[in-house]
Amino acid sequence: MLRTTAAVIAGKAARLAARVKGGGGSAFPGLVAERVDPAFLTHALAGVQGGIVVVSGTNGKTTTTKMLVAVLRAHGRSVLTNPTGSNFTRGVISSMLKDLPLSGRVHADLAVLELDEAHALKFTEVVTPTHALLLNVARDQLDRFAEIDHTADLLARLAAQVTRGVVLNLDDPFVARAQDGLRHGVERRWFGVDASIAHRLPEVLEQDVRFTDDYVAPVAGDDDGTLAPVDDRALRINFGADPASGVGPFTLKQRGLAAMINATAATTMARMLLGPDFDPAVTARALAAVNPPFGRGEVVQVGGMPLELVLVKNPAGFTVALSTYGSSPVATMIAINDNDADGRDVSWLYDVSFASLRDRGVAMTSGVRAYDMALRLDYDDVRVDSVEPDLIAALDAFVAAHPNEPRRVFCTYTAMMALRRTLAQRLGLPEFGEEVSA
Repeated sequence: MLRTTAAVIAGKAARLAARVKGGGGSAFPGLVAERVDPAFLTHALAGVQGGIVVVSGTNGKTTTTKMLVAVLRAHGRSVLTNPTGSNFTRGVISSMLKDLPLSGRVHADLAVLELDEAHALKFTEVVTPTHALLLNVARDQLDRFAEIDHTADLLARLAAQVTRGVVLNLDDPFVARAQDGLRHGVERRWFGVDASIAHRLPEVLEQDVRFTDDYVAPVAGDDDGTLAPVDDRALRINFGADPASGVGPFTLKQRGLAAMINATAATTMARMLLGPDFDPAVTARALAAVNPPFGRGEVVQVGGMPLELVLVKNPAGFTVALSTYGSSPVATMIAINDNDADGRDVSWLYDVSFASLRDRGVAMTSGVRAYDMALRLDYDDVRVDSVEPDLIAALDAFVAAHPNEPRRVFCTYTAMMALRRTLAQRLGLPEFGEEVSA
């Protein structure tokens, strides 16, 4: 189709212009292509026969998507994905443009796409997904998503569009609702944690008093994945009672219970997609090789010492980050922005306990809400050594003040993007959108 070809040419030109200007990973090229051909995604994905998988939920989308893609590719499947974490429809198009031929038709066995909870429904207006992997629901960007029930409804509506199969979080009552609206004949599977560690779920899931007493999680069957941790990085994923059907034990490069749950979700979906071709040993090796996604627990070397970037964007996510990283004795900086992509309302910071930071204190707060963050820490009796709203000045001062020890930066999305872009320029790291898939 000539219109699609014109859209590819325009999008590629916009992508080149954005990269020349230093805007790698911008969603602008996708916006340009979509303006030229509003049905661009329909045409581009028409030839993907193995399945179009949407990964959505509040926390863990980027990590889970990367894990799922790694497992599928390790099994020999060609997979289209949006590896940058730009999870609006225009971001998906931007991620496709680099390798897309002028015909505009994707050549891949599968498409695995991370999509924002609201934009997943915009995606389904032009492309019908065959599968969906729904992770969790938590308060996030309340000025945009409003109440948590609204987000749960968005995911349920997404699941109702799927034609072949869904994988749902059996430990999250908000996600479990989606099973009620599935189309006839759509396969449903679950992922969750082993009963022996169910007491740890408050570390990673939004809690709601409505479900405290009356919610009973579905019982996992032979096709449902359950997580059995070995330590803070090693795990085993079980399918039924037969040990031979499980995956692992293996060790992730990313720490914490949340990363393990993401791996369990990805493995359960991969097993559904691959059917009899699913190989537990291949899966374990693929997951063990996955590096933390851009800015999500990613560690870079600055002046010969590690600096870790940890994305935080809502109460559940920040609580997970603190439970995973907060008690380790490293120099800490917190960078909080309230730009559109972060959410304008930062009152959610008061739903997070920062007690784990008391012993060492926080060396620096930064970002648009640097002083608000410092005030919030003061309420929890956490010492703050310095406040610098300018992100780059804060980064330089933070690194200079702690030259001989590990450092960690907890940061909201746009703060992470700015810091990571600066580090990429200075250290020769891959830019946003240039990550090499594991």
